[in-house]
Amino acid sequence: MTQRAFVTGGTGFVGANLVRLLLSEGYQVRALVRSSSSLANLQGLPVEIVQADLLATNLVEHLRGCQVLFHVAAHYSLWRSDRDALYRSNVLGTRQILAAAAEAGIERTVYTSSVAAIGVPASGQVADETYQSRPEKLVGDYKKSKYWAEQEAHKAVAVGQDIVIVNPSTPIGPWDVKPTPTGDLILRFLRRQMPVYMDTGLNLIHVQDVARGHLLALEKGKAGDRYILGHQNLSLQQILHQLSELTGLPAPQQTIPAWIPLSAAWVDEYVLARFGKSPSVPLDGVRMAQQKMYYDPSKAVQELGLPQTPVSLALKEAVDWFIQHGYVPGR
Repeated sequence: MTQRAFVTGGTGFVGANLVRLLLSEGYQVRALVRSSSSLANLQGLPVEIVQADLLATNLVEHLRGCQVLFHVAAHYSLWRSDRDALYRSNVLGTRQILAAAAEAGIERTVYTSSVAAIGVPASGQVADETYQSRPEKLVGDYKKSKYWAEQEAHKAVAVGQDIVIVNPSTPIGPWDVKPTPTGDLILRFLRRQMPVYMDTGLNLIHVQDVARGHLLALEKGKAGDRYILGHQNLSLQQILHQLSELTGLPAPQQTIPAWIPLSAAWVDEYVLARFGKSPSVPLDGVRMAQQKMYYDPSKAVQELGLPQTPVSLALKEAVDWFIQHGYVPGR
């Protein structure tokens, strides 16, 4: 019998790629979509759309008839003014959708957490699933909210729900409509808006591997376990060098000391914003960039069979998608 999957966050970057994968694998898909969300990422797909949010009172009704849940939706913001919205959507929303799933008889849930919830070792070492920063040490309310949301999943597992947790690192590839911060980095490179860069680092993975990792977690993951969906640790300098090789555009050569963007972000967010100016540089974003965010995906590779598509291909597909969809004027 064809399984029906309920997907939250299907209009987003990871969710849109997951929906396409589920459809290609023969699943029927019901997607929870907020009334304010753009449907561009789902346009033309045979998906049943349910308009509601994670705090709706009738979630159980919407979930009935589905066998599995992929809870991908999350509010992402690095602005300190969005603290309440982050906790309301990410923590309370996760609590509510998981409770509704239990009542609706969902057989298995894959919850999309993030490496943001894991944190970064102070020593600068590579982190795996066994590492956990103390929540007060996580930089910014987004990371803290993802940590507390993951605790909601663990609480639900403790009372008998079948939930597998996945922690994507930094996905790149097609359907990054907003775009994500990493997509924005690629766009700034393509638009020649990056004269300098900070000395930081990320773990990159093709977004389609992240989508596949969700399905593999559904099929093979252990309830209550978490799996880092990542691939290659790269410094920002290495990422920019790869983009330069792919596009023929020169990479910025000069690093900028952290105190400069930190000072600019502080003024932007705490001073100019009070006078009605929309801030452009989130302070927490700069603070995060001071840490190299490196992770070890070995568990997901070995236990789930997580694919490891070359990052160079993921970057190329991201560049091509942005250009084809008009994000880069003149190209």
